[in-house]
Amino acid sequence: MTRIAVIGGGKIGEALISGLLQAGHAVKDLVVAEQHPARADELAAAYSVRVTTPSDAAEGADVIVMAVKPGDVESALTEVSKVELDGEREQLLVSLAAGIPTAFYETRLPAGFPVVRVMPNTPMLVGEGVSVLAPGRHVKKEHLELVRGVLSSVGKVVVVPESQIDAVTAVSGSGPAYFFLVAEAMIDAGVGLGLTRATATELVVQTMVGSAAMLDRSGESATELRAAVTSPGGTTAAAIRRLEGNGLRTAFFDALEAAKIRSAELGTTTE
Repeated sequence: MTRIAVIGGGKIGEALISGLLQAGHAVKDLVVAEQHPARADELAAAYSVRVTTPSDAAEGADVIVMAVKPGDVESALTEVSKVELDGEREQLLVSLAAGIPTAFYETRLPAGFPVVRVMPNTPMLVGEGVSVLAPGRHVKKEHLELVRGVLSSVGKVVVVPESQIDAVTAVSGSGPAYFFLVAEAMIDAGVGLGLTRATATELVVQTMVGSAAMLDRSGESATELRAAVTSPGGTTAAAIRRLEGNGLRTAFFDALEAAKIRSAELGTTTE
């Protein structure tokens, strides 16, 4: 079985641990590095995993997962590099840290060490995330398949070239916040129209869940599904006309473009 070291016990790291265990991964093949004692005790109690230092966790691991905040990557990598790493075997590093390019790791790890950059999103906390993989220069097909297998335990997996990762960050990495904002706005509008907040929340949440399921399972595009709900001259048509008139599409494009630009800026500051 693949031995996995998760460096960072935050929410994303915990989601991966939980998903791997639910997928049947053995506890003995998982180890976590967490610097805060209270959090370390919490993870050990909840999942029965060994919690230790980054260097100890990385030693002997097949997959080293960097699940720390971007600002903590440098120090965590310094700790990991204290042990003898071996890129000649199936050992590789997987980075879940936003904005950190594979080149940042490749210049600090042994020559030829394989690095896979991943842009996850927060729905992985409930097993419904999407993890987008971008392989570094030394990644082989078997490395990519190994990482795909690990991350499929917390949702779907997509592979893109690293040149597209900033666009991915704008769409799916930051994407949950856009949906939460739309939900928040719809709930507030429902309250404004006379519904209780509890009723408006239930209606909006279930409508979003059901709509996402239709997009995922129906085989029809978003355009086709939207058109099917929009009867000529009806209530939906009136609402869509107002949204379009207020520049909804332009607002979304501008927002995602801003997120992409910011993602690229974050990557530049680490080089």
